[in-house]
Amino acid sequence: MGKKLYERIAAFKDADVIKKKGIYPYFRSIESAQDTEVIINGKKVLMFGSNSYLGLTNHPKIKEASKAAIDKYGTGCAGSRFLNGTLDIHLELENRLAKYVNKEAAVLFSTGFQVNLGVISCLLDRNDYLILDESNHASIIDGSRLSFSKTLKYDHNNMEDLRSKLSRLPVDAAKLIVVDGIFSMEGDLVKLPEIVELSDEFGVNIMIDDAHSLGVIGHQGAGTASHYGLDDEVDLIMGTFSKSLASLGGFVAGTESAIEFIKHRARSLMFSASMPPASVASVLAALEIIESEPERIKKLWDNTYYATRLLKEAGLDIGNSESPILPIYIRDNDKTFRMTNILHNNGVFVNPVVSPAVASEDSLIRFSLMATHTFKQIDEAVEKIADAYKLVQGDPVTIAI
Repeated sequence: MGKKLYERIAAFKDADVIKKKGIYPYFRSIESAQDTEVIINGKKVLMFGSNSYLGLTNHPKIKEASKAAIDKYGTGCAGSRFLNGTLDIHLELENRLAKYVNKEAAVLFSTGFQVNLGVISCLLDRNDYLILDESNHASIIDGSRLSFSKTLKYDHNNMEDLRSKLSRLPVDAAKLIVVDGIFSMEGDLVKLPEIVELSDEFGVNIMIDDAHSLGVIGHQGAGTASHYGLDDEVDLIMGTFSKSLASLGGFVAGTESAIEFIKHRARSLMFSASMPPASVASVLAALEIIESEPERIKKLWDNTYYATRLLKEAGLDIGNSESPILPIYIRDNDKTFRMTNILHNNGVFVNPVVSPAVASEDSLIRFSLMATHTFKQIDEAVEKIADAYKLVQGDPVTIAI
């Protein structure tokens, strides 16, 4: 390894600084299934840092389906979808997903990140334009970096800024807005009706990232376009399986012609191994549960409304969240790490979000709900969060931590 690269690696001290303070919060080892309670170092910890919004990751029907797929197909496909790695259940799931999000066709990718890398990078050419919300997921940003097109960002959910950006673009250029449906850190929803109006006015296509929307909003959890009744106005819908759908992988859905183009142009699809059979079967089982048990989504929203009320009553700043993702703004990186550590030691798992993921003045604790959380668990967590917040601010607390 060259000297310059060694110097660069040796200069990286960010993690060491946090570790020396005893507040390093990453790569925590969980010794149990992803559930409302997990085991860490032999102790029970309340899990409020998971994306398993419907609480399906440990569902017996999904585990049975996964095991049955291994028995039939083995553990992997040993190749890409483009060559030897297409199974009949891949096609079954694609057809199921297309119907679920009300599109003509869909194609599976190995991860949601790879969906955005492959789709965004393959669609546009040098004289075209990508338009992104500044709070979009990192996978969208990285997809834009691989694209030959020009990329513009507009202020988060700011429709006036979006209009200003669109108004300056060439009329005859291809233009694509790519935006999160539910923003993964802020928890707010995209202003899709306004974006649709602007897209009609300026001749722009729309791609929605529904990673955090599937299973959460829309008819039977079908996502953002369904939530707003704008299915026909959105050109491409992508989603991931690692959240509500209790597995691993991703997909994009659209017209048959668009999906055919993507299948033959997206390099992260063509040159990556297929989703393993167990993961595909897990998603199929999860969809069956979501469609047959609508009470799960209702319970998720009951929990969301309940936790939102408690956090606000405790005087905590949760911004403009409209979803089961509740950001608790600390607005200081070091205090955010300290608060995460206090909560972890007191039996509550939450995620710290600091710069560069967000601006340092917007650092936050990401508190997320599952349908399977009880009100009692939420009560306990919010009480401990409120006291941890007071502690890092130097205020007196009501319980020992």
